Amino acid sequence: MKLVLKNKLVFSLIFLLTFTSCSIIKFPFKAVKKVSKSTAIKKNKSVQLERFLRNMSSDELKKWYIKTYSKIATDQMKKYKIPASIILAQGLVESGSGASNLALKSNNHFGIKCHQEWRGKKVYHDDDKKNECFRKYKNPIESYKDHSEFLTTRGRYSFLFRLPIKDYVGWSEGLSKAGYATDPKYPEKLINVIERYNLWKYDGSKKQKTKIKNKKKINDDSNYTVKKGDTLYSISKKQKISVDEIMKKNNLKNNNLIIGQKLKI
Repeated sequence: MKLVLKNKLVFSLIFLLTFTSCSIIKFPFKAVKKVSKSTAIKKNKSVQLERFLRNMSSDELKKWYIKTYSKIATDQMKKYKIPASIILAQGLVESGSGASNLALKSNNHFGIKCHQEWRGKKVYHDDDKKNECFRKYKNPIESYKDHSEFLTTRGRYSFLFRLPIKDYVGWSEGLSKAGYATDPKYPEKLINVIERYNLWKYDGSKKQKTKIKNKKKINDDSNYTVKKGDTLYSISKKQKISVDEIMKKNNLKNNNLIIGQKLKI
């Protein structure tokens, strides 16, 4: 009788250990498989979007961007009193019309860097300096919201909100004066894209305010002559355009450049 009870006890212990071990082994495997599938789906969508955008011309890309994000920009204007034309123009210029690596990989459409107060996700990207910290968002809408809050919560931009909502020229020049971008041609770039694509209509205007006076308008396809010591990276920093966009516009297959070569910028 004792032997029988002892055998039953041993059998029960073996069964319990076997069941528990199987459970421990199977659960992590299923969890990893699920996460892996989700990651693969996100990666696939990102690749598809990148291919879709890369196949567009510069003009088509800008029109797609405006159509896609104009509603978000007007919503932000109503809430934060920032001209929708300015929001869209900054998005177009800063994100390469949504096709820059920072926009595609991190949903950062306005080139906003981390700064000390940022507690969200981060990504590192070459800009004025190598390997600088930029904010990473879940989606483009979060980037648009953060851009509005960025302008409304920093004192150096406060004077802009005393300007009329339809004064995109004043806003463009004011953003540059406040130090939003280091590019001296930044106001011209914003005004040029606003007037070329009639972005002023999203501010509620019936006609454009003014054209750039006494300044040469920027042509999207203006040429740059390669000089000694130039690289695609150094040119991209000077011209405020991504390396990928330079390569796409000029049908370049590699990073090799020739002195005197003309590049479309």
